[in-house]
Amino acid sequence: MIELRQLTKTYPMENGRVEALRRIDLNVDEGEFVAVVGSSGSGKSTLLNMLGLLDTWDSGAYRLNGEDVSNLSEGRRARARNRSIGFVFQSFHLLPTKRAWENVALPLTYAGTPRRDRRARAMALLDRLGLADRTDHLPSELSGGQRQRVAIARALVTDPPLILADEPTGNLDSKTTDDVLKLLEEIHREGRTVVVVTHEEEVAQRAARRIVMQDAEIVRDDGREGQKSDRPEESG
Repeated sequence: MIELRQLTKTYPMENGRVEALRRIDLNVDEGEFVAVVGSSGSGKSTLLNMLGLLDTWDSGAYRLNGEDVSNLSEGRRARARNRSIGFVFQSFHLLPTKRAWENVALPLTYAGTPRRDRRARAMALLDRLGLADRTDHLPSELSGGQRQRVAIARALVTDPPLILADEPTGNLDSKTTDDVLKLLEEIHREGRTVVVVTHEEEVAQRAARRIVMQDAEIVRDDGREGQKSDRPEESG
């Protein structure tokens, strides 16, 4: 599903440029559950932004579902995101003036789905995630766990094959963290590919494959035969 070859990303700084990703090679097969871990500044969130086509890279190639997405126009990138990728973020990214079902339905709005169908699909997902009695609530009227479930419903509403989650439990207590992880495991069992960026070991342990990033590189890849680095992992 995901194939990266020599992907490199730099950002301008006052005294030059800093490497955020350094010649990343990575394959993720359809149906995998992968955790990307590393300390702050290791490159893990930058990698997720590249996988989600939220940012561009300086050099290298990226194939998503067999399609080379390295040189797509912004319009085609947006269509590829809407068709193939669902996003879950630490800070939820819900629109504060929209009700729960309207937030869930947003990707369908961008896809041109009729309003009646958008509402029906959003309501069905919220019901499945235990929020049938919160569909007309604003984000400010929901708990953190409820907001994250709304965000997960939004990620699922277009039925994408790939779910990308950036620190999805970072703002949640331990009980709600467990609930969200169980949801991600359920999504994975349904056949979707799930990639989670996290600094929490509890989250990483729920994935079948653990990728460790350090200093803009992948230094270890556990859970996929033949893809372990010999470079020692450093703490911090």
